[in-house]
Amino acid sequence: MRELRLSLMSWKDAADYFSSNDTVLLPVGSVEQHGPHNPLGTDYLVAYALAEEAGRRTGTLVLPPVPFGVSAHHSAFPGTVWVREDVLKEYVRDIVLSLKKHGARKIIVVNGHGGNLSALLSLARELRSEGLLVVVFQWWTLPELGKLFSKEELGHAAAVETSLNLYLHGEHVNMSRAVDEKPAELPTDGLAFYPEYTHDRTRSGVFGVSKTSTREKGAEVFKIAVEALVELVGRVKAASI
Repeated sequence: MRELRLSLMSWKDAADYFSSNDTVLLPVGSVEQHGPHNPLGTDYLVAYALAEEAGRRTGTLVLPPVPFGVSAHHSAFPGTVWVREDVLKEYVRDIVLSLKKHGARKIIVVNGHGGNLSALLSLARELRSEGLLVVVFQWWTLPELGKLFSKEELGHAAAVETSLNLYLHGEHVNMSRAVDEKPAELPTDGLAFYPEYTHDRTRSGVFGVSKTSTREKGAEVFKIAVEALVELVGRVKAASI
């Protein structure tokens, strides 16, 4: 089978790919708390796993993941590492412009962390004027997940993320530490935005119910997310820019 992970390809392999392909997958995530039971690298590990599988199914090159993201709101929890929004934006810009030199014109960012979205969308708008199509995929926004999990299970570090972790790398999940915690409600009447920190609302870092997590649920989430990403890859490859 053809190797499509850029870090494991030679420059000749890369040249061969770009001679007939202009689309790449770029996973971006974070290293931040995901409760006392999940690995800190959840966001980039999940993003990379999705990109790898979608790349394998569609014959699309997969870049190594960008591990660090905009995560200062989790800074009260040890092990969380964050960068500023403008730093992430410019770092990803340089990655994309490097790819442009080699022939890439369509970049699908597989984003594993919601805090990155503002920077990525701003960058995507700016790069469009340079003849590049940058689109951002986020797995947790897929409507099918609402049929598998309750609202309380869809929160940060709750059952949907924990189940994915159990499926992808269960050896790094400690379910004996899993907690269910209802986050404190902050008054938002009349507010367009409130710059909250995670520790303002939860002591454990979990937003909702995590104890109902299972590997089987994680397998279904992965299947749904990969299929959606594969469909997106097809549409992006067919797009005219």
